[in-house]
Amino acid sequence: MGHDHHHAHGHDHGHDHGHKGCSHGKHDHGHGHHHGHGHGHHHHGDPNSQGRAFAIAIALNAIFVAIEFTYGFLANSTALMADAGHNLSDVLGLALAWGAAILARQAPTTRYTYGLRSSSMLAALFNAMLLMAACGAIAWEAVLQLMHPSPVAGATVSIVAAIGIAVNGGSAMLFMSGSKDDINVRGAYLHLAADAAISLGVLLSGVAVMFTGWTWLDPAVSLAIVAIIMASTWSLLKESLKMVMAGVPDSVNADAIEQFLRSREGVRDVHDLHIWAMSTTETALTAHLVIPGGYPGDQAIDDIAAQLKAEFSIHHCTLQVEKGTTEHACCLKSS
Repeated sequence: MGHDHHHAHGHDHGHDHGHKGCSHGKHDHGHGHHHGHGHGHHHHGDPNSQGRAFAIAIALNAIFVAIEFTYGFLANSTALMADAGHNLSDVLGLALAWGAAILARQAPTTRYTYGLRSSSMLAALFNAMLLMAACGAIAWEAVLQLMHPSPVAGATVSIVAAIGIAVNGGSAMLFMSGSKDDINVRGAYLHLAADAAISLGVLLSGVAVMFTGWTWLDPAVSLAIVAIIMASTWSLLKESLKMVMAGVPDSVNADAIEQFLRSREGVRDVHDLHIWAMSTTETALTAHLVIPGGYPGDQAIDDIAAQLKAEFSIHHCTLQVEKGTTEHACCLKSS
């Protein structure tokens, strides 16, 4: 899907500087060393096909919200009206994810040197929070319906719910392939898949109410579906929050990366290793490599950058090379 671009380049420039903020005790110190920078950039997916997917899904869902709310009101089905409210949160969530996907492709500026790619992480987080809020609203509505049951037009409910399955299921399919690599797209996919599940529950309960007259089935099924959605949304919420907090993404093995760097020829020590998500599809890394023999040359740094990308999905790395003649450890230490 789409094209991968990778270019690694190393620079060798030695200069003296004092590290403010990386000082030891009460003394700042200056030291000269070489820096090797390996940079890799990676772009996921075909933005045009994702743009089409977002446009189609938003249009379909907006039309469906209007239909569902109208018929929910006419059929006296709080389940349908609550679902219409939830589908409205879908439209907002999809618009949010689409906006973030567009922002993520903006070119870097002098103010935002990484561009606006991190907006995709915020969208994934907001999408998870929207889903949780929608679940709370539906659960509340279901409890009220259980406590004060009212007659429901089962046939109307079933037909509208069937349309809902088609709209949400079809929209979810548009995002299925992109959801594997991008947590922002996965948020949109989960949101739509959750809606299709809700519509299926509403359809089954509508049919059951028609034949049995058990009005409590409608809210009972809603509560069961809410529990399932919250379980799947929890991992999205947790991972997107971790990304926003500059944590190491779940898909990256930090220990394996440190072992890999330590095993490179001439490397005696590795410190100040930082790994974080730049966006929902790109991961960055910075590290100081202590190489007593000095800067190993551009090709060696390029090779490390290329292997970090191929084996560990690190799309942008910056490597600082030191001879180890002074204390370089920064004050940011893991406990």
